[in-house]
Amino acid sequence: MQRRTFLLLPLLALPAAAIGREKIVGLPCEGCDAVFVGQPAQIPGLARIAPAGEPGEPLQLRGQVLDAAGKPAAGIIVYAYHTDAAGDYPPLAATRGTPAQAHGRLRSWARTDADGRYGFDSIRPGGYPGRKDPQHIHLHVIEPGLRTYYIDDAVFEDDPRMADPAIRSQLQHAANRGGSGITRPQRAAAGVWRVQRDIRLGMNIPGY
Repeated sequence: MQRRTFLLLPLLALPAAAIGREKIVGLPCEGCDAVFVGQPAQIPGLARIAPAGEPGEPLQLRGQVLDAAGKPAAGIIVYAYHTDAAGDYPPLAATRGTPAQAHGRLRSWARTDADGRYGFDSIRPGGYPGRKDPQHIHLHVIEPGLRTYYIDDAVFEDDPRMADPAIRSQLQHAANRGGSGITRPQRAAAGVWRVQRDIRLGMNIPGY
């Protein structure tokens, strides 16, 4: 599965609020500086990506971030974005002309707690129209004051597109950046999808 590429604008052209101090590693990565665009000063442990009322099936993404020694990593920022239920990235006027423009309006940040846990409430994203890419949630990690990088997307085991042998083979032989992104959705009685995407800091990240 090919990762989407985005227009990377020169940092000098960005507003001051869009420029972060963390070094981008794990290159090449176009659009990795989008994590700084609109980043709030206060980041909760449980954040919302799609607003209430957004069309689509409700989904809860949860996970735990561990360091290289397998210990919970507190204070790590996880940035996530995804398509709407139709598989498109709905535009957000506030990010027009910035590296985050292509990420659309369904994007958010969560900060890990003392046990390394983070979470997002959202909807289940749609797959890209006319393409074989499975449904997915893009994820980036920000280690405050140190570095930032993208990790493997969260994809869903029950997605019919995952039955394609070529797609499954590519995912199984992927770099597993930050650990495997293949999740196994469980549907609660209320109809909410629940998925778990745990993260290992620096795992298979070039230049980490």
